[in-house]
Amino acid sequence: MAGLVGKLGAFLKSPEGKRLSQQVQRAAKDPATRRKLTDAVAQLRGKGTTGRSPR
Repeated sequence: MAGLVGKLGAFLKSPEGKRLSQQVQRAAKDPATRRKLTDAVAQLRGKGTTGRSPR
């Protein structure tokens, strides 16, 4: 498993990995993206939706 972690760390230090990391961080700050993720997690846990109206 240490090999996988090392490869992941090397990827994140590469230009492509840095770009992907920044893209994910921007998406995580977006309220609409957060709502979608929260709803998806709730469905996976079997709790249905979070009570928000669909947009």
